[in-house]
Amino acid sequence: MIKINKGKRFQQAVDAVEEFLRRAKGKDQTSSHNSADDKSRRNSSEERSRPNSGDEKRRLGLSEGKVKKNMGEGKKRVSSGSSERGSKSPLKRAQEQSPRKRGRPPKDEKDLTIPESSTVKGVMAGPMAAFKWQPTASEPVKDADPHFHHFLLSQTEKPAVCYQAITKKLKICEEETGSTSIQAADSTAVNGSITPTDKKIGFLGLGLMGSGIVSNLLKMGHTVTVWNRTAEKCDLFIQEGARLGRTPAEVVSTCDITFACVSDPKAAKDLVLGPSGVLQGIRPGKCYVDMSTVDADTVTELAQVIVSRGGRFLEAPVSGNQQLSNDGMLVILAAGDRGLYEDCSSCFQAMGKTSFFLGEVGNAAKMMLIVNMVQGSFMATIAEGLTLAQVTGQSQQTLLDILNQGQLASIFLDQKCQNILQGNFKPDFYLKYIQKDLRLAIALGDAVNHPTPMAAAANEVYKRAKALDQSDNDMSAVYRAYIH
Repeated sequence: MIKINKGKRFQQAVDAVEEFLRRAKGKDQTSSHNSADDKSRRNSSEERSRPNSGDEKRRLGLSEGKVKKNMGEGKKRVSSGSSERGSKSPLKRAQEQSPRKRGRPPKDEKDLTIPESSTVKGVMAGPMAAFKWQPTASEPVKDADPHFHHFLLSQTEKPAVCYQAITKKLKICEEETGSTSIQAADSTAVNGSITPTDKKIGFLGLGLMGSGIVSNLLKMGHTVTVWNRTAEKCDLFIQEGARLGRTPAEVVSTCDITFACVSDPKAAKDLVLGPSGVLQGIRPGKCYVDMSTVDADTVTELAQVIVSRGGRFLEAPVSGNQQLSNDGMLVILAAGDRGLYEDCSSCFQAMGKTSFFLGEVGNAAKMMLIVNMVQGSFMATIAEGLTLAQVTGQSQQTLLDILNQGQLASIFLDQKCQNILQGNFKPDFYLKYIQKDLRLAIALGDAVNHPTPMAAAANEVYKRAKALDQSDNDMSAVYRAYIH
């Protein structure tokens, strides 16, 4: 169970515990053998060197008495130590020998109980059965081995309502807001410790984001069938082990879970409702996950038609850019079928660092638009600040250095400013897509009569940049709207 179903760090913790016990057992045996050997050598030495003269006998008799007395005390200590070792585990002795325990009164035996989970019971039933441990709110637990303490803590303490999804290395925490997040224990694209699902995965759309997602799914051992409107984009992934689907309907019909990531609401609808589209491949039990950034009305309509055919639907737009997609560090915002969300856990861990479950269909679309509204407005403000520095005779590089030393410092700020300073607008997040998201976010505000003046102002600047033929450049090319 430990080696197959548990994560890498869990295995390392168990190995550390076992190694600790082996060493402690080895020290006990070595100490016992050494004591016996010393006693034997001393006795034989005394027999060989025993003198005949009376004076020598009396002199050595006094010395021999001292030796025997010392040996007697030594044997008592060894015997006492052996009896303690016979009744207590190495971890118990290590605790009692720790200098941090000196001067403390012993705790009552009834207090030394372990709040056991099923995992801990399995481990504690072996050589650690004598170990007693009690966490208290007022006093931190002190152990001889901090690694072992961390292992126990990870198995017994629950900061929120947490549970483990079956055989998947993830953490699901429900917070008071009602949202749920799945987080990989490590950066999964780096350590490769994911247990891939045995379900067949389909993926439709191999753009800037989709390409990185599919690459990471394949790296982590998933079985993936791909389709793209321009078929030549599939060639690289077929070389990496992906299968080719001729139409969206074919991919959906041959796969258990099909993901899609396309550019806008129109493309998302055409993919599902168009000729040879997703809907034609849907039958009871088939799963569809739309990762496109679209409005809530669009995703609700798609969910209804998928479910009407007996399918299962999840929306899961992603926050990030091409680099984060390639690195498997996206943030996934999901809503819809909760069971499907959990079925996608290994996929989400392969493609992202965190995912959130936000409830009913439409919530993820709204949240994604708000996130991108903030990001797009911030990018426009950065461009505005850099151009104002330039026209007032200030160094743009110095402005960036100052910002990087302040509270606004971030990877996003630094990368986008570097793009502007170097004149490199190779797309990492298309300008036309951030403008689309601003437009949809403003419409979301209009629908609930909520003012969005900052987003509206930023949207106008992006529209100006699009008029200057910057649509297919990175969003940082909004800078050019200020200098023309």
